Amino acid sequence: MRCVIARYPFDLTKSGVLASMKGVKPELVTAESVAIGRRRYPVKQVGEVITRQDRRDFTSGEVIRAMTRLGFTCHDHIKTVAVQVPTALQTASALLGAPSLEV
Repeated sequence: MRCVIARYPFDLTKSGVLASMKGVKPELVTAESVAIGRRRYPVKQVGEVITRQDRRDFTSGEVIRAMTRLGFTCHDHIKTVAVQVPTALQTASALLGAPSLEV
């Protein structure tokens, strides 16, 4: 499929993208992401690998549009929710039935 990313035309195929991303470790996802195989990659990382261009040269929208047309699943930014995790002391107290020592 022919697509334009950062004003340059690219002939991309799904198998070509899979081959390019094989062996690439996903970075931490902080914005939009693309599911490739069993992994989720940041859109900018995928764009950088498949186009060999600097991430500042293209927008995430250009890469999302191309990946969607190729049949990959794209995800919006996931908002994280703070979860309170008990400390080791709180966990031990709960297991032993001791009174809680919360501050």
